Amino acid sequence: MVQTVLIYSMGEVIGDGLIKLPFIAGLRAAFPDARISWCAAKVETVYAGPLKGVVAGYIDELILEGSNGGRPLDAMPWSKPFGGRKFDLVIDTQEHVGRSGVARRGAAGRFVSAARHARDKDWPVAVTDRLARLLSLATDGQGAPRPLALTNPDALKAAEALLPAGPTYVGLAPGAGGQDKRWPLENYLELARRVVAKGWTPVFFFGPDEAEGAAVAAREVPQALQPERNRTDGFTGVKGPLLVIALAGRLAGGVANDAGPGHMLAAGGAPLLSLQQDRRKSVKFRPAAQRLEMLVAEDYGSGMGALPVDAAWDALQKLVSGAS
Repeated sequence: MVQTVLIYSMGEVIGDGLIKLPFIAGLRAAFPDARISWCAAKVETVYAGPLKGVVAGYIDELILEGSNGGRPLDAMPWSKPFGGRKFDLVIDTQEHVGRSGVARRGAAGRFVSAARHARDKDWPVAVTDRLARLLSLATDGQGAPRPLALTNPDALKAAEALLPAGPTYVGLAPGAGGQDKRWPLENYLELARRVVAKGWTPVFFFGPDEAEGAAVAAREVPQALQPERNRTDGFTGVKGPLLVIALAGRLAGGVANDAGPGHMLAAGGAPLLSLQQDRRKSVKFRPAAQRLEMLVAEDYGSGMGALPVDAAWDALQKLVSGAS
């Protein structure tokens, strides 16, 4: 019987952490009574910061200190990774062979390693599929990724207050870390107008540094909601990724660039239209949405602006209608 599980990684920035959420949910479902420890060998992980409230109830412990493989000397025989602790199951999610040896030293029972399988001919390209393969190997084919359900009751109450039942809500997330990844804001505004004309309610998601875009959207599409900026609930302690993921569960569909907000909408269970810049990255870093449509700009021309509004609108309607 598996009572202790160790997940071994190098660490997670926001995109990595969001992509891994369905894997984490599937892991907890496969081992509901086990103590699940997560080691970020290079110390930094968003599960200790912005996503701490999101993974509550799924990850029992973070291991961030010690000689856990983040440095070359950690592989020496005298080193004691994980403080010398042993686990019934260790899943090594990284693909460096040397570091995999460090992870193996924590296994008292089964050891499953991405480093071992990364050279297999059928090793998946997509990060989400690689994690699914590891989970399947660790559970003799019984485990699989699944949507993550938030355990924070205030987050769920905040989402219900901000997006009450009744309207058909469509999320629009125009932001991205790099300008080259952004579909033009005017295209999002045109999509929002079509959403309104359809009788649905557009819901914009703007980051803290996107006040100018938020103001333009409020002016150009006054029917649209911006629940993160115009709080009407009493749960102001719920914010950031936790709030976005909670709100995503209220959406009939969402549209986002290849960026963190898109992964947040996917993690919350929203059917997602992902707007990608190039096909290679769209495959490897595909959002972990249960229902997903993807449009790739390079299929239409050069740059994100080449992606036509009509194509996005057709794909969005398929998502919202359930035809996707």
